[in-house]
Amino acid sequence: MILLSSFLHLRPRRCGPWAGLGRGPSPTAGSRRALRVLVDMDGVLADFEGGFLKKFRAKYPDKPYITLEDRRGFWVSEQYGRLGPELREKAISIWESKNFFIELDPLPGAVEAVKQMANLADTDVFICTSPIKKYRYCPYEKYAWVEKHFGPEFLEQIVLTRDKTVVSADLLIDDRPDITGAELNPTWEHVLFTACHNKHLQLKPPSRRLQSWTDDWKAILDSKRLPPSQDT
Repeated sequence: MILLSSFLHLRPRRCGPWAGLGRGPSPTAGSRRALRVLVDMDGVLADFEGGFLKKFRAKYPDKPYITLEDRRGFWVSEQYGRLGPELREKAISIWESKNFFIELDPLPGAVEAVKQMANLADTDVFICTSPIKKYRYCPYEKYAWVEKHFGPEFLEQIVLTRDKTVVSADLLIDDRPDITGAELNPTWEHVLFTACHNKHLQLKPPSRRLQSWTDDWKAILDSKRLPPSQDT
């Protein structure tokens, strides 16, 4: 089951212990508008690349593989396809298989950072992730992964969509360099999360990177906040 809440203006749930995952009080007249942050899952929270390589080598021990240091380009299958036509389909079979997404390890510091982010006043955090088209396992396992690492409260904050441009927010933290879709001018600023496949890219100003979860992500959020008098 795929949640198409991407076509809605996301509204935080302000009840329960996480209070819409901005644990401060609800905004009142004259207060600052809550900053809405979308955080990608694979390659930003979950170690997709490391998990893929481990399972690929285990399933195909006699086949050539690409080290994380040599990864280039967002699409794993395309780079493997250049090694050999049959390797493209073998690569795809890894993330289409049962338990791939649920067994991914969190990236260092990711869970702690996003929990801190969700705890900030005037901040609404959503995990915005794209399911693969072969959906037998992926959507369920993404929900299960979030519940496992963040707790059931965070299940309200998941957005599954194949098109992130139609989701309204202030920031999108994502490891994919080129995010396009139906909306030519998304409301969010894309902050590129550094991954093995994009670390060699030179960004043109004013584009920004978040090198890792030990980087100063709070400063990026603060740069997007407006004083109450300028909020609409």
